[in-house]
Amino acid sequence: MSTTTEATAGSGDQGRAAQPDLTDRIRDAILSGDFAPHQRLIEADLSDRFDASRASVRTALMNLAGEGLVERLPNRGARVRAISVEEAIEIVEVRMGLEELCARKAAESISEADAADLAQLREQIRTAVEVADLVGYASLNQEMDRRIREISGHATATQLLERLHAQSARHQFRLAYHPGRIAQSAPEHIAIIDAVLARDPDAAAEATRHHLQGIIALLSALS
Repeated sequence: MSTTTEATAGSGDQGRAAQPDLTDRIRDAILSGDFAPHQRLIEADLSDRFDASRASVRTALMNLAGEGLVERLPNRGARVRAISVEEAIEIVEVRMGLEELCARKAAESISEADAADLAQLREQIRTAVEVADLVGYASLNQEMDRRIREISGHATATQLLERLHAQSARHQFRLAYHPGRIAQSAPEHIAIIDAVLARDPDAAAEATRHHLQGIIALLSALS
């Protein structure tokens, strides 16, 4: 092999290995349903699919195993970890304390600019409900959760919640399309927003708790 060819190959390997968002890309594929629970995640296939080096794929899978989305099997590689309903309920129970904290902090520290953005998001949620846009509504709910975490400014709670949301994403998607769910959850989400906009920490925490208790009740009924 010529020196030029070796240099080119080396440069390509470095470029593939330098994928900064490979963990995010594989995570998104898992959460969007491209990979099913218990499906094996073969390094060679992932390397081809995401145009990344095997070493990068291996690192990404280790990261996702740490997040609880992937499980490593002795001598068999990795696969998508299935989250049971019972575990999903436990995750929501843990989320409850963290999300109450973020809602409380958000109500205490929300700026005028953040309030304007959150009020606009509130109207978008109302519109999605009126036109029965379930896909848009589910996306807006995720955006609302993200914005409240961001406004709260609590970095540790935010980091933990992002991991917990990722682990229970499949069950959240299932609940979003449950018959009658939108009629129940929309007023709960709006109540959370209204309490934060009113800068009422106690009301924001209570509205958040009420919403998550409803999710636990529905998960229990579906188990």
